[in-house]
Amino acid sequence: MTGHEFAGEIVELGANVHDLRVGQRVSGEGHLIGKTSRQSRSGKFHLDPETRGIGVNEPGAFADYLRLPAFNAVPLPDTIDDEIGAILDPLGNAVHTALSFDLIGEDVLVTGAGPIGIMAAAVARHVGARHVVITDVNPLRLDLAAKVADVVPVNVATEDLKEVMSRLHMVQGFDVGLEMSGSQAALDQMVESLVMGGRIALLGIPPGKSPVDWSRIVLKSLTLKGIYGREIFETWYKMIAMLENGLDVRRVITHRFPVSDYREGFEAMLSGKSGKVVLDWA
Repeated sequence: MTGHEFAGEIVELGANVHDLRVGQRVSGEGHLIGKTSRQSRSGKFHLDPETRGIGVNEPGAFADYLRLPAFNAVPLPDTIDDEIGAILDPLGNAVHTALSFDLIGEDVLVTGAGPIGIMAAAVARHVGARHVVITDVNPLRLDLAAKVADVVPVNVATEDLKEVMSRLHMVQGFDVGLEMSGSQAALDQMVESLVMGGRIALLGIPPGKSPVDWSRIVLKSLTLKGIYGREIFETWYKMIAMLENGLDVRRVITHRFPVSDYREGFEAMLSGKSGKVVLDWA
């Protein structure tokens, strides 16, 4: 629940909209892009520097009605219900991050067991990763991760990650890292836990400038890729296809409230004891 995650029905169309219909169920890509940049004109919409975010730079989705460019509307198949449609935005972040590198048969380390980290771990397992380990210091979030996906949760405050790797018969280290926490300590541990030539996708945003031991990254020949949002619209196609093909992230939703109880929804979100929180406008 961030202000730009939503699913609903179209109640009115603009004059030049011909491929959508009133009453159609849609989710929405929350990044409003420009049309003049090199990135946008070449179809790399998610890299457009003029992007404005709904709920960040533009009024958000906590309203009875939301105006959205038809370009940003993503039709929902009947197999995806409204509450899953409402979390496609963060699921898209997880899918974009997880699919940045080939994961088939690879050992994957996910740092940060927030809802997006948990969903990224679930995606990694769904697409064929061998071992998926997710780390955090919040035992409730780690318990939730184990309920959502077939992953190995590790509380790094009380467990030794190297011992876990040994138990999984991992000789060299993890092949791919998905950094979802924004924690410098987590990134440092990930760098040390990856194989030579390992790959890291970075979604977590540190709270400020962080010291990085670049010599370790260089000498281990690591590849780092920054992740922002979703690939418009390739990520949407892939995550909808995976949901229709058995990817199940519903248990990441831990709280459901009518919109009139939004205060309780925010309290649950801020408590650190929740996964995703869904508000129902019905």
